[in-house]
Amino acid sequence: MRIQVVAVLIVAMLVGGENPEALADSQSSTQDGVGGILTEPQRGYAKYGDYVGSTSVKNPKAETAQNIEFSQKVVKDIQIRFVNDKGQLVDDKGQPIQGRTQRDFIIGLLRLKPGQVFREDVLQADLQRLRRLESFAQVDVFQQEDSSGVNIIYNIKERRYPALKFGGGESDDIGFFGQVGYEDANISGLNDELDTTLQISSKDVQFYGQFTSPYRPGEPNRLGYSIRGFRTRDLSSTFNEDIRLSNGDKVREGRFGGSVALLKSFDDWDTSVALNYTRISLRDRDYNVTRVDRLGSPLSLSGTGIDDLFTVSFAVSRDQRDRRENPTQGSILTLSTEQAIPIGLGNIFSNRLRGDYIQYLPVSWIGNNQSTDNPEMLAINLQIGTIIGDFPPANAFDIGGLDSVRGYGYGKVASGRTYGLASVEYRFPIIQSIGGVVFTDFGSDFGSGKTVLGEPGVLRGKPGSGFGYGLGLRVKSPFGLIRGDLGISDQGEVRFEVTTGQRF
Repeated sequence: MRIQVVAVLIVAMLVGGENPEALADSQSSTQDGVGGILTEPQRGYAKYGDYVGSTSVKNPKAETAQNIEFSQKVVKDIQIRFVNDKGQLVDDKGQPIQGRTQRDFIIGLLRLKPGQVFREDVLQADLQRLRRLESFAQVDVFQQEDSSGVNIIYNIKERRYPALKFGGGESDDIGFFGQVGYEDANISGLNDELDTTLQISSKDVQFYGQFTSPYRPGEPNRLGYSIRGFRTRDLSSTFNEDIRLSNGDKVREGRFGGSVALLKSFDDWDTSVALNYTRISLRDRDYNVTRVDRLGSPLSLSGTGIDDLFTVSFAVSRDQRDRRENPTQGSILTLSTEQAIPIGLGNIFSNRLRGDYIQYLPVSWIGNNQSTDNPEMLAINLQIGTIIGDFPPANAFDIGGLDSVRGYGYGKVASGRTYGLASVEYRFPIIQSIGGVVFTDFGSDFGSGKTVLGEPGVLRGKPGSGFGYGLGLRVKSPFGLIRGDLGISDQGEVRFEVTTGQRF
């Protein structure tokens, strides 16, 4: 069993623009923040057409034309109200709940502003945009209408930040270890994010730290930015235990580096451009650098056991999920390219291309329409990638494991220059906080394992393609979503693994 925590870097962008968002489906309110557009019952709800202005109509029985005016409701005011964990607007002393998030920041994210003509589709898009913020646990919207216009009221429940994280475990590489971390996704009330983790064992000290100040639509002349630094060490998934070093040790893979990124959004797209550095080193159990395995196959492009990767990356992403955490509908598309600059050990010149698409489709196959933390749905993930030029073998696409083809160990399907991955999950509720999953995964390197320096996948007998299937449980806990998957590979291997968060 392996406990895995995944940290995700959000990188950034350089273009600008602003258009109304596409229509997003509304849902009924639930405690986990999937609430829909709610209308105060005493006011009722009305849709308004797109026509604004006046027209002249000729009355056949009259000598003159009649001017008939058609008008739409306008937004009079937008109110931001914060609620506590009980959904209350006031505290025990009768005072309004005070949120950390600045009101001007929230208003700056909205496309529908006071003085504009009310549009239902834009209101729903604004609602979904707020729900995707990491700092908000629940967002609902109400409307108050009269003859002069519409007042829009947002009720927001914030997540509890900052947060301290503690953890520990046992690794085949470093033995027992302890972890401590600090996380805040709403620094200064502007949704600036800080995520740090420090891991200490008797053999090693590892760390990860990232600060992100996202692009703010309310400040279009300001770029967002992200700064990241890391040091990691683990058993190599490319050079796994099937072929060891000459001294019998498994290959350890160390990575050290960081990145600086600029972020911007335009229309429905988030973009990033980043300068990245990673030093990859291959080592034995005592963390001594090693150049070849016991068969004499090279472990690095430079031939020294160490490769330097200086890259410039560009990524675009379109996020149409209904919420950021455990979404129930919508999609997200991410495309990226990463160009290596020939500087440092290895003199690497290559380009890494990737595409990732996820679609969430609500279904009603078991006929349970009750609101739960694990609604019934289909989730589909398609990935593809390739590398053009020379690259370190440790930087090949490794397929297999808890986050790719379940039922296989990490990197046990393939290590290739090119890869494709397809996963389908049927998610369904069991009780309020527990859900089930039936899944299948398929991955392939399309025969590209032979083009990787030293052919690490071929020599280690990796099949190059494979599929897995199985069952899983999803449990919503105070520590987040806990995932347990029992996977069976097409080669008959059975693995049960536990981690946090959905597979995708």
